Amino acid sequence: MERSFFARSPSVLIFISMLALFTLLVTVLSEGMGGEVISTSMVKTLGKTLCLCLVAIAMDLVWGYCGILSLGHFAFFGLGGYMIGMWLMYARTEIIVAASLANTELPPTPQEIKDAIGTQIFGVVGGSDFPMIWAFADSLALQLLFVVAVPGLLALIFGWLAFRSRVTGVYLSILTQAMTLALALHLFQNDSGLRGNNGLSGLQNIPGAQDIPQSVLSVWFLWASAFALGLGYILSAWVVSGKFGSVVRGIRDDEARVRFLGYHVESYKLVVFTLTAVIAAIAGALYYPQAGIINPAEIAPIASIYLAVWVAIGGRGRIYGAVIGAAFVSLLSTWFTGGQAPNIDLGFYEVRWTDWWLVLLGLSFVVVTLLAPKGIGGMFDRLVRK
Repeated sequence: MERSFFARSPSVLIFISMLALFTLLVTVLSEGMGGEVISTSMVKTLGKTLCLCLVAIAMDLVWGYCGILSLGHFAFFGLGGYMIGMWLMYARTEIIVAASLANTELPPTPQEIKDAIGTQIFGVVGGSDFPMIWAFADSLALQLLFVVAVPGLLALIFGWLAFRSRVTGVYLSILTQAMTLALALHLFQNDSGLRGNNGLSGLQNIPGAQDIPQSVLSVWFLWASAFALGLGYILSAWVVSGKFGSVVRGIRDDEARVRFLGYHVESYKLVVFTLTAVIAAIAGALYYPQAGIINPAEIAPIASIYLAVWVAIGGRGRIYGAVIGAAFVSLLSTWFTGGQAPNIDLGFYEVRWTDWWLVLLGLSFVVVTLLAPKGIGGMFDRLVRK
């Protein structure tokens, strides 16, 4: 009798149980729920960390399991944030504009309200007219659809062009990085339609929830992030557990042999690349309302390189390793760059961790690569076996 997926993958149940326990504990201790132990800013940090864990799972699936070192997956993460950010900014500005025009002698027409919204949003870049890409920004349902559709379509087109040409290895990595750089440079322009370097701001103010304090909203987003991470973990574990996962790992280890056995390698790679792009976009759509702002710097190629470093430190080819790596580096980064880590006075020089954090991250990557190539997850595996 064939065992169920959860019976074959006990680590999934363990992870979901630990995630649920973590979410419950943070909720009970949070300011928003009366715990007064964990501050609202810390709850937001933890919620954002869960989103970074989700995009790390996507990276591990495409790199650790399929062998495609994509240096552009954070672009999909950012696009997901932009798609939901457009609605958040439009709806919030509409509420502000409607309230300010409510006291005029003559009630404003819908067109006057829309013009005023455009001036409020695009005045910072010297414009007032809505670009075409904002045509559906007033519809939450459509923007949620675009969160999945836009990054997914971009990944599908890019992947189809790259994989059908059988571009592999470092050349494919360079192509993904070039795609990310081109997108970031386009978004930096004021005429991109997304406010250039200013980006989209005020995303933490959820339309229709003006009376709900941020302490409570942060807990809600924590729940949503945990739920998305749990689903993403289950989906990824299911994808790599069956025959599909065996073929994908075969492509990683020896692509030519898998093709010789009759499998259409390009189709498998395209499915994984597109699926992980969608997962990354969903993570971004949950991350940026908690961060409050998104700008093109978030999509720069360096962000995708950081993502690869997280997965490598956590242990690629292990889904829980990606989660460990992303959570470990993200929380450590917050501690070092947030001024909480004490500076070290050497007498002749003072080590300020806000300046040295990236050096420490780079050294950690080198040390892990040389001494523990399977990452933190690999060390954990050895401890469990012993």
